[in-house]
This record gives sequence, structure tokens and C-alpha cells, in this order.
Amino acid sequence: MAATTHTVTNQAPPLVGYDVFGADRALGEAVERHVDPGLLDEVREDLSGLGRTAGSVQAQEWGVLANENPPKLRTHDRYGNRIDEVEFHPSWHRLLAKGVSAGLTAAWTRPGGHVRRAAGFVVWSQVEAGHGCPLSMTHAAVPALRTDPKLAAAWEPRLTSLIYDEGLRPAAEKAGVLFGMGMTEKQGGSDVRANTTAARPLAVDGEYTLTGHKWFCSAPMSDGFLVLAQAPDGLTCFLVPRVLEDGTRNPFAIQRLKDKLGNRSNASSEVEFDGTWAQRVGDEGRGVRTIIEMVAATRLDCVLGAAAIMRQAVAQAVHHCSYREAFGGKLIDKPLMRNVLADLALESEAATTLGMRLAAAYDDGSEQERAFLRIAVPAAKYWVTKRCTPVAAEALECLGGNGYVEESGMPRLLRESPLNSIWEGSGNVQALDVLRALQREPQALNAFLQEVGQARGADHRLDAAIKDLLTELADLDGIEARARRVVERMALVLQGSLLVRYAPSAVADTFCASRLGGDWGTAFGTLPHSLDLGSVVERARPVG
Repeated sequence: MAATTHTVTNQAPPLVGYDVFGADRALGEAVERHVDPGLLDEVREDLSGLGRTAGSVQAQEWGVLANENPPKLRTHDRYGNRIDEVEFHPSWHRLLAKGVSAGLTAAWTRPGGHVRRAAGFVVWSQVEAGHGCPLSMTHAAVPALRTDPKLAAAWEPRLTSLIYDEGLRPAAEKAGVLFGMGMTEKQGGSDVRANTTAARPLAVDGEYTLTGHKWFCSAPMSDGFLVLAQAPDGLTCFLVPRVLEDGTRNPFAIQRLKDKLGNRSNASSEVEFDGTWAQRVGDEGRGVRTIIEMVAATRLDCVLGAAAIMRQAVAQAVHHCSYREAFGGKLIDKPLMRNVLADLALESEAATTLGMRLAAAYDDGSEQERAFLRIAVPAAKYWVTKRCTPVAAEALECLGGNGYVEESGMPRLLRESPLNSIWEGSGNVQALDVLRALQREPQALNAFLQEVGQARGADHRLDAAIKDLLTELADLDGIEARARRVVERMALVLQGSLLVRYAPSAVADTFCASRLGGDWGTAFGTLPHSLDLGSVVERARPVG
């Protein structure tokens, strides 16, 4: 018999057939910590069911196919009629249907809904990140619509439905709807007050027609959109349905789809309004204030989405190194690789723990927690999303050349990793938003300091970091130029406080020694060798 030249050895098996939720110790412990005990069994059962689906071969194939077959724009039908539709691969619809049925748009109407939904978002986003965009915007539209009780009564039951009802039809005929958002214009970017889209009042109070252009409008096949436009009394928020009540299409010209670095499954578009019918949401001139609650909720989803990418990247890296042998032993047992994996795992756990704490604050809803969110959300959004790309890149390197190959799934994670830092205001916008809260809303800083102060005395490095932060905050000279440094320290102190209170001692000790104590290099894998790095890595292992 001829000898084969293609015997496969020393390759890690695919990371499939596991419970993505159950394998994530940091996420599971956060759910136990923040969910009411009476709901805990139900929530864990739901999340484990979602986790098993997320870890299945089928769901992972959906994610691959949705990205390998990106959406296609059809501006006209065969007869020349303008239709402005986007066609998606069936896998996109399967992913969305599962996300909706799992309650990822229904947090506002379920007890403990935000923690449950946040955990589900972290789990399901690990399958495929692009379809998380319409899920996130649909979820986040609810608080903005509640500015107008009549609109909320009509739309909220559809937005929070557990039924995914695809296709463009009047919303009243659908069992569930999805929402998008249109704020960005080419001349303004994050400076939405520079928007030029014009809103002209009609005879019926609250009804307008819009004329203008939106530079970024994701998920254009959604049923409705919250957009900003200039009304007679200033920038105002409007609800734009894709299909009107009589079944006719609202003027909504999709000019092109963006050719993006990542997020390939999701259709991001440029759209034109030309006599587009809209309903006012909130008062004229109060558009930013009206839509800001939606922005805050989507910013939290940027944190959760980044945490999901980090967790999946780390899970893949640890899994690979648990099987791959080199230089006489398993990679995971090599001291230097263990240092790298521990460093990555630490970043992932800190991101997850922080994101879930913010979700719990939404469930609490008290004045104290709202003040905490005002400063903690932009700080977390700034820092966690900034850490996502280096984590994804280093985790890819743990797989060596295998990680650079598309079949590993790591390149898709890497391409996706910068997006959450850009969405809903890039890094400078977040840092300046934190400064604005510090300068104008003293209750927000008080709530933040009370939160981090709960760990006072538990770790001397954390105590010193809090003291240094207070000194930094007291120095107003050139604080705008130092905003990134200030916000980074705030986020690290908050993460350190949470880990000291809630994580195993090995995790908290390693975080405080490196991120707060200064005993850390400028690359992953430079943790102090004397720490219990093995326990940190073992905690991050996705399967036994």
C-alpha cells in the first residue's frame, strides 16, 4: 500500500458543539450576580439554549454564509420601477429570526430584561456580528419613542415582539418590526447639528416631509427609522416608516451600499429623502435630547459587541493552544504562551464584567444608576471598543499561520473588531462626552466614584489608582487634550473595582498588577511571571 502524504496530525479540532454561554464563566457569574434569584433558573435555561445553538455547526455555518454572500442592492425592478430593496442570503434571515426569538429586541418588557438580553447579545454576536446592528437599533428605539406615548403605544409591541417578520409591508400588518437610525450626513459626521436634511411641516400636527441625504444608514430594509432633520425650530427627531399605512412605499432612495472593511453581512447604505413622510418624535428643536437615549443604548451594545468579539477570539486561541503541540509539549503549557493567553483572557473578562454591570444599571433604573450610566457608558464604550482590535489581532497570532487563513474565522473577527469603536461616536466623541458629564453633571461623577469606592481597601493598587485619578480630574489645565488619558484611567479603575469585588483572586490580582500597578509591558504576554496565570487561562477555556 502506498504511503499517504496527507495524514493530518497536531491540528486542533473545530470549536463546535458546545454551549457558548455555559462555557463563559465570567458571563455566567455576571448573570447570577445581577438577575433576580426567582428568575435565575429560567434565564440560565434560556441562555444555555441560545448558547448551544450559537455553538452548533449549523449556526456557525450561517455566520460564514451571511458574510460570504453579502447583501445586494436592487434599485429598480425589471420594468424600471424604483423599488430600493436589498436582498440578503437566507442565512441572514435565519440569524435575525433567532436573535429576535431569543428576546434580543425585547429587554424593555421583560423582568430583568436588560441583563438577560445583554448576556444573550454577547452569546449570539459571537456567531456573527453584522446582524447585531438591526437587533441593537430595534432594541434601542424604544426609549426614544416613549417620548411620544401615542407613537410608543403603536410601535413598541411590534418592536419588542419575539417574531421576525421579514419583508416590506405596512407595520400594522406585521407581527414584528425592525428599526434603523439615520443621523450621519456627509458634511457633519458626528456633528449632527450641522445636518442639512430639511423637515417641512404638513397640515396635520406632527406630520412632515423630509428632503435630504443620509451618509450612513444601516439595515435599510428595516420597517422604520429614527432620523434627525432640521425643522423650523431646529434639529428634530422623526420616525420614518419604509411603507405607509396604505401600502405605498415611502420615498426612500437607496443610492448605494457601502463597501466596508468588515461587517460584510450588514447592508450599510446612503439614502435620499425626497418628500419622505415622517412623524415628529418629541418637540421641535429637541432632536438630540430625544434620540440620545437610543444612542446611549446602542453605545452599550457597542461595549457588548466588542466583548463578544474578544470572548470568541480568546476562546478560539485557548482552544487551539490546548491541542496544538510544539517544542515538546502543548502550547498552552508553555510559560510564554500561557502569559499571552492570560493577558488576553484578562482583557476579555474585564470587558464582559463591565458590560454586564452597565446592563444591570438599566434594569435598576434608579436615579443613582442613571447618573452612573451617564458617565460609565461613554467611558466603557471608549475603552472596551479600543481594546477589541489588539485582542483580536493577538488571538489570531496564537493560531499562527492557521489564524491568518479565512477558514479559521479569525480574519472575520479581526475585520469586525474596529467597528464598535467607530459606531455611535468614535473615540474622541466618547472622551469628550465623558468630559461634558464631568463638567456639567456632578451627580454622574459622584455615582461613578461611589461605584468604584465599593472596593476601597481591598487592593492597594486599586486604591492608589483611584487616588491618582482624583488628582487627574482635579487638574483642569488642558483637560480636553488629556481626555483620552483621563477616560482610559476611569475605565480601568472601574474594571479593576468590579474584578476585585467579583472575580476570582487570580484574575483580580493579575488585573491590578498589570493595568493599575504598572507591572506590564506594551504588548500582550508581558504580565508578571510570578502571578497565577494558569488559573486565569483555565478560567477562559471554552471546553474541558
